[in-house]
Amino acid sequence: MIRVAILGGGIGAQHLEAYDQLEEFVVTHLVDQDAERSAALCGDRITPLSSIEDALFADVDVIDICLPPHLHAPVAIGALEAGKHVICEKPLATSLEQVNAISSAATASGKSVFPVFQYRFGPAFDQLRALQVAGLVGAPRAASLETHWNRDAEYYAIQWRGTWAGEQGGAVLGHAIHAHDLLGTFMAPIIGVTARLGTLVNPIETEDTAALIFELEGGALATSSITLGAASDETRLRLVYEHLTATSHTNPYAPAEGIWQFTARDPERQSDVDAICETASRNLPGFAGFLTEVGKALNGTPNTAVTLAEGTASIGLVTAIYAAHRDGTRVALPLESDHTLHAGWQP
Repeated sequence: MIRVAILGGGIGAQHLEAYDQLEEFVVTHLVDQDAERSAALCGDRITPLSSIEDALFADVDVIDICLPPHLHAPVAIGALEAGKHVICEKPLATSLEQVNAISSAATASGKSVFPVFQYRFGPAFDQLRALQVAGLVGAPRAASLETHWNRDAEYYAIQWRGTWAGEQGGAVLGHAIHAHDLLGTFMAPIIGVTARLGTLVNPIETEDTAALIFELEGGALATSSITLGAASDETRLRLVYEHLTATSHTNPYAPAEGIWQFTARDPERQSDVDAICETASRNLPGFAGFLTEVGKALNGTPNTAVTLAEGTASIGLVTAIYAAHRDGTRVALPLESDHTLHAGWQP
């Protein structure tokens, strides 16, 4: 049994719900500053703790970090130094310098770090993986990503949100990072970016609007449109491959759980596509799917768990997006170790 301490009962409540679906995990401790929320989550089966330090030295195997972004890297390093594996909500860190420090701590401790990208897991991506294995997809050609969500004054009433000190970034860091991870995971690594960012919706410090162009390994091109000023929350993905076009549902926080359209470029292959989609294996979606793979990794069995290297790439991309906007130029990836924003993109 893998014992877990959750730090933060906000998004941590959804992590807890996922753990409860899985036999290989047990949540034994939880830290939250909101005493009422902590009591509701812990009940009589989880030990509430008053501090992060208490959790780091509790009798657990994994520290699950669900804290504000500026705390992710220092707490992850502290957990690794305490001999614990780490699961960390996005963003893994707020600079490449911090990512390097996490990597060094992981190497020294011999423990693993699993950045949270739960959007990867769900029926639609089970189908897409099966289509790729069957040879019905082909090379990436183009993609369009839309992260069109609604965030108003109530959302930013939480003190740290919308600030460089607390949130460390805006929609690029905290909202569209999932869509960009999906692009790199299911199409090809991103090797270049051009970006324009704006703050057009709320009176905050960080960006809430962006228009991005990505260049992918192999030559494919993709666009990402981001706003927190939409009338409702919708995520839309359209992935165009050599032999297939995949079009998502608009489910904002679990795109893989909506009904997708998989359309063969050659109409005569559509029946093959439909047959694969019909018979593709179904794995647990969202956080439960993500944690299932973490459990496999910790137990030493074959898995598709999100890796520290993939979390590092996500932070490299965020850094490149901010650099591309500020410099008004295309930025190549991966970034060099002496890049001017290596220590952070915050003003």
